[in-house]
Amino acid sequence: MGNAVLHSIHVHPVKAFRAQSPREAVVEPWGLAGDRRWVVIDDGGKVVTQREQPRMALAAAEAMPGGGLRLSAEGLGPVTVPVPDPVGTTTVEIFGDKVEAVLADAAAHAWCSAHLGAGVRLAHMDDPAVRRPVDPRFALPGETVSFADGYPLLVTTLGSLDALNALIARGDHPDEGPLPMTRFRPNAVVSGTDAWAEDGWSRIAIGEVTFRVAKMCGRCVVTTTDQDSARRGKEPLRTLARHRRIGGKLVFGQNLVPESRGTLRVGDPVTILE
Repeated sequence: MGNAVLHSIHVHPVKAFRAQSPREAVVEPWGLAGDRRWVVIDDGGKVVTQREQPRMALAAAEAMPGGGLRLSAEGLGPVTVPVPDPVGTTTVEIFGDKVEAVLADAAAHAWCSAHLGAGVRLAHMDDPAVRRPVDPRFALPGETVSFADGYPLLVTTLGSLDALNALIARGDHPDEGPLPMTRFRPNAVVSGTDAWAEDGWSRIAIGEVTFRVAKMCGRCVVTTTDQDSARRGKEPLRTLARHRRIGGKLVFGQNLVPESRGTLRVGDPVTILE
């Protein structure tokens, strides 16, 4: 494990939109700075993801100074979205959680609705320190999370992706592989480990920041969505179902909770503490 390093960093300013890949990112208690602080919601306040709208993969959100966004997608003119004033909140539902968030302006709603061909709104998590607790079954008191699926960060490894792609190549749909890591929408990608080494991690350090490993990441239909075309296939879920069914879930990657603050930088050493 002496040569394990942080290979890449991925931040998703709007949940389900295309990721940015900076060379460094600040770690906050609830995740990487700027990661999934914004969500698209339907008329009933329910969060919309690539599960329902694979076209979300084709929209880009660039983080602007101060926390705002610049949204862009092919066929639509870009729009700049300022951080809304927290003068009132609306209730957002995300995987059964009820979370208060602040609505963006009308131009942002119109842009997102035009891209998806459905009436939606854009909402911002104004105070991630208090808005949404981590699942208490896997959390310590006071731990919170942004609009990520459930945990502050997701880590994956290139060694496991290589192993998975080798299995896909021998399966029923070899033409769908090899898959890129973007299918799994991680925050941190580690190189220099054996395949599935992360299964045994319980605490790790990436550079100056330590993390508790909360639980394996169960995967969904989003992983079957080509992030460049929004088309869906069978993989990797078909292969994960055969080879990576653990605890009733199809797993790839580990969910992390930060134990400290700091900055992650591409090339940082990764140390397994427990």
